[in-house]
Amino acid sequence: MSHPRAGSVIDRVELDRVAATETLRIVRGLDDKDWDRPTPCTDWTVRDLLAHMTSLNHGFAAAARGEGGLPAHWRVPAEFGADPVAAYGASVGALIVPFAEHGGGEREFVLPTLGGAFPARVAVAFHLLDLAVHAWDLAVALGARPRLPGSVWDAVLRTARRVPAEGRAPHFAPPVPPAPDTGTGSDPLTATLQLLGRDPHWSPDDQEPPRSL
Repeated sequence: MSHPRAGSVIDRVELDRVAATETLRIVRGLDDKDWDRPTPCTDWTVRDLLAHMTSLNHGFAAAARGEGGLPAHWRVPAEFGADPVAAYGASVGALIVPFAEHGGGEREFVLPTLGGAFPARVAVAFHLLDLAVHAWDLAVALGARPRLPGSVWDAVLRTARRVPAEGRAPHFAPPVPPAPDTGTGSDPLTATLQLLGRDPHWSPDDQEPPRSL
């Protein structure tokens, strides 16, 4: 199966859809014993991380519709508590059409969590970065790896390189230095994780054998 390259805004919208679909695949594999697992996001369990991802999808979907300035759209929906998997699925469903319609257009996306309004192409790049990295967070919390094409990580790395060193908290930790015998350019996934303050070799304390997701 071929995957789009990240050479245009429309391509990034499609890459975002690919990443969203992969997160949904991972989430649908969760069971009751997984919710309290630790994740690479400090102090967040799998449940906490999924709540964040759910609210962010709804917020970005609202921003694509021109409603990003309304705080209610950025909150975790009430139905999340009863069925987190279904709630996350609904958030992905809410995102796809607005991004397809407006992600490549002239509309500015109001993103209160990032402090203002941004061109659609920038907002889509932000969301793709968040979604892909959290796909990794979820997967490694389960002892697995996300199934994302290299084109996603190539696009995400370009965005990660633009994250400023100052003012990145609370969204990102300080960059993690690469290992002495590796360069950040050889592996887009590893380089992205390091730039965003994650240890590419992170694993939960009670790591189990890798699961087949």
